[in-house]
Amino acid sequence: MLRGIAAFSRFPVISSNSRICRNTMSGIPGPVSPKFISLEGGQRTTGDTSNGFRFRVISYNILAQVYVKSSYFPHSPSSCLRWKARSQAILTDLKKLNADFFCIQELDEYDIFYKSNMEKLGYSCIYVQRNGQKRDGCGIFYKLNSADLVLKEEIDYNDLMKSVSTDLENNSNQVVETSRVTLTEDSLKKKDHGDPNNPRVRLKRDCVGVLAAFRLKNPSQDVIVFANTHIYWDPEWIDVKLAQVKYLLHRLEQFKEVVSNKYSCSPSILLAGDFNSTPGDEVYQYLVSADLSVSSAATFKLCSLYGTNGGEPSFTNCTPGFTGTLDYIFLSSTGYLKPITLLELPGPQSPDIIGGLPNHHHPSDHLPIGGDFEVLQVLEESASIPKLHEVEDDFVKLKLEEQIKD
Repeated sequence: MLRGIAAFSRFPVISSNSRICRNTMSGIPGPVSPKFISLEGGQRTTGDTSNGFRFRVISYNILAQVYVKSSYFPHSPSSCLRWKARSQAILTDLKKLNADFFCIQELDEYDIFYKSNMEKLGYSCIYVQRNGQKRDGCGIFYKLNSADLVLKEEIDYNDLMKSVSTDLENNSNQVVETSRVTLTEDSLKKKDHGDPNNPRVRLKRDCVGVLAAFRLKNPSQDVIVFANTHIYWDPEWIDVKLAQVKYLLHRLEQFKEVVSNKYSCSPSILLAGDFNSTPGDEVYQYLVSADLSVSSAATFKLCSLYGTNGGEPSFTNCTPGFTGTLDYIFLSSTGYLKPITLLELPGPQSPDIIGGLPNHHHPSDHLPIGGDFEVLQVLEESASIPKLHEVEDDFVKLKLEEQIKD
C-alpha cells in the first residue's frame, strides 16, 4: 500500500501509467480467473535435473479492511468496499490461486475470518501483527499437505531504534547515521511522522516481517526459507526504507545460517512482499545487488522472479493517483529452485482494471503475483563430505580387517 499526501491519501505520486486507471470503470462485475504462463527453460539457480516436486507461491497485499473507506477510494463502487463482499472476494481469489504458500501483507481480521476459513481449505498460518495501533500485519499461509513449518522468527523494524540509541551514546556530538539512515532536507516533513529530526522517530514506523523455514513433503524433504514483509510506504523517506531492507537481509542471513546448521542443509530462499519501491529505485537496486553470505560460504545474490523472466510487471498497484509496481518475489541466486510458471497480470487496457482498484473484479488495490517452482535434484555438499565419526568408523573397520588378515 502506498500512501501519501493529504490527510490519509494513498496516492502520493502520479505515475505515467495512471491514465490507464482514469477511464470509466467496467460495469461487468465478476472475479477474474488466474492464468499461469509457462516459462520456456525458466531461469534457474543451481542444479540440472528435477526431482519432480512442484509448489506454488503467491504474494498478495490484500488491502487491510481498516484502510478501506470511500474517502480513500472514491473511484471504487461502495458495494465492493464493504467487508462482507470484500472478505468473500478475497477468499475466492485465494481459492482460485490455489497456492502451496501465500505470503500475505495487510492481513487483518485474522482471528475472526482468515484463520478459520483458511484452515478449512487445508492451510495453517504464521502471523505477525504490526505494533502500536495498527491492526494489520504479515502472514504466511501454507498447505499442510505440502510442507511442515520447522522454524520461524518475527521481524520488528522498530528494533532499528536500538542501534540509534547505541550510536547516540557513542557519538553524542556527531551527526547520527543510524542503520544506514541519513537525514536529508527533502525528507524532513509531515507532522504525522513526529519530529523527523529525531532518528528514533524516523525509524519507529511499526512495520513488520516474518521469517520461516519449511520442510517440503517431497521425497528428499528439502528445506526452504521464506521471508514475507511490508516495507514503509512514504516515497520521500527512502532512508527509512533502505534501513528496513538492510535490516531484513541481515536477519535473513542470520536465519538461513541457523537453519543450515540445525538441519544440515543449504536452503533456497524466497523473499516476498510489498516493498513500496519501484523497479530501479534505491531499495530495488539494493535488493538485487547486495552480496549475501552465510558464515564462510560463498556469497549469493537475490534475483527477482519476474525481473529475470521477462521483466517486472507494468504495475501491481493500480489507482487513479498511482499505478506502478511495488510488489516482488525474490529468490536466491544459488539454490535448488527453478521457476516454471508466472502468474499473468492484466495489461494497461485490460477491462478488469479500468477505473482503478479495488473493484468488483479485484478486491484489493494490489494484484497478486507469483508462480510455480520445481525442486531441482542436486547432490548436497554435505552428502559428499564424510562426517568425522564416519571417518573414524571406517578407520577402525580397516584396522580390524588388517588384524584378521594377520
